[in-house]
Amino acid sequence: MSDHNVIPPTPTDADYKRDSEGNPLIADAADPLVLFAEWMAAAREKEVNDSNAMSLATVDGHGRPDVRVVLLKSVGPEGFTFYTNFESAKGDQLKVIPHAALGFHWKSLRRQVRVRGEVVSVPSEEADQYFASRAKASRISAIASDQSRPLPSRSVFAERIETLQEKYADRDDIPRPDNWGGYRVVPQSIEFWQDQAFRMHDRLKFTRKDGVWARERLYP
Repeated sequence: MSDHNVIPPTPTDADYKRDSEGNPLIADAADPLVLFAEWMAAAREKEVNDSNAMSLATVDGHGRPDVRVVLLKSVGPEGFTFYTNFESAKGDQLKVIPHAALGFHWKSLRRQVRVRGEVVSVPSEEADQYFASRAKASRISAIASDQSRPLPSRSVFAERIETLQEKYADRDDIPRPDNWGGYRVVPQSIEFWQDQAFRMHDRLKFTRKDGVWARERLYP
């Protein structure tokens, strides 16, 4: 298979007029978290699957970047929250370098948001509350999984799950394991990107200093 069958061809003038003409400019908001909430609400209506999906980039102790897609579970003035196994690859990396970058891409809206900031742990009480809200099967799989560690065979994982299902067959009060919880990215910068025709994209960046957000537009 040739490369041109894999990578989309360069858009033509006609393509741009059809697909990009009329996209709105980014509003001059004062608070990036308010603007993010508006964009997320729009994404929930337009995106077919996982409007809260985000790329999470971390760095290991050797300075090598790593990235994966996780789900945003809450967002507010305190930051962007996700949950995972603390002993996963991302957990190991965040122990060494507690900083991360997030990337949201809503293709149907032709929008992107980038976030950078320090990472802190979610309080245990908050993690307990979220864990209890998950489906029972999801809680069991979280306990059964040694996330990011080598798995001898899929059957080993299946056997662990079956054992836990039997253990908690008549119980719903499954305790959150000590190695599972939440992280919060405390934003130091948030950039909004809106597609425009002929690569005249609109970019609005917010940077926080001493608790105050400063705003500036960037060349595309």
